[in-house]
Amino acid sequence: MTILYTLYNNSYIDIVHIQNKKGISFYINLTNRCPCECTFCLRQTKEMMKDNSLWLKKEPTTKEVIEELSNYDLTLFKECVFCGFGEPTERLDDLLNIAAYLKQTCPKLSIRINTNGLANLIYETDITPRLKGLIDTISISLNAPTAKEYFELTRSRFGIASFEGMLDFAVKCKRYVPHVIVTVVDIIGEKKISQCQSIADRLGLYLRVRPFEE
Repeated sequence: MTILYTLYNNSYIDIVHIQNKKGISFYINLTNRCPCECTFCLRQTKEMMKDNSLWLKKEPTTKEVIEELSNYDLTLFKECVFCGFGEPTERLDDLLNIAAYLKQTCPKLSIRINTNGLANLIYETDITPRLKGLIDTISISLNAPTAKEYFELTRSRFGIASFEGMLDFAVKCKRYVPHVIVTVVDIIGEKKISQCQSIADRLGLYLRVRPFEE
C-alpha cells in the first residue's frame, strides 16, 4: 500500500525509493472514494484499478500516515500534497489532523490539497473555515467553463448543481487559504481555456492550465 509517494519520470513512486529527497514534493494518498466518475479519469479503467500502486486495498489510518511521516526529515521536502486516486476531502477530519501534525512538526512545510472542490456538497455545510492555518494552497479542478460541460465530464453524484457548488467553494476558500488555484487541462482547447480564464478573473482566482497526460 503506497501512502506517501512522489512523481518520478512520469510515474508514481513510493518516497522510500527516492534517495535524494531534498526539494521534492510528496503526496499523501488517503482514499479511493470520490463523488465523481470523470470520463477522463484513469480510475475508470479496470487495468489501472488493479495494477496502479495508488489504488488502496484499505484506507490508511491517521496513525499509519503519521507513522510513515515520522520516518522522514520533513524539512527536506518542498511541499506536501493531499492527492491520491480518490478525493482527499472525503476524509476531511483525518486530512486536517495530519495537516495539524505536519504544521506542528515542520511549520515551514507548505501544504496543498488537490481537490474537485465539492467538499461543501459532500458534508452539506461550509467546511472552508476549518482549513485556516493548516492549508497553504488549494488546487481545485475547474474542468470546464459551463455547468453542462462540467457535469458531462465529471458525472458528479450531486448533479448539474456541482459546478456552481465548486465555484462557491473556491470563492469561500479565499477567506481562509492563502493560495487558491483553479485548474483545467490543455486538451479542452484555447476557446474553453479562455472562457475558464474569464471565470477565474471574475471570481478573483488564479487559473493554472495543466498539460494532458494519457
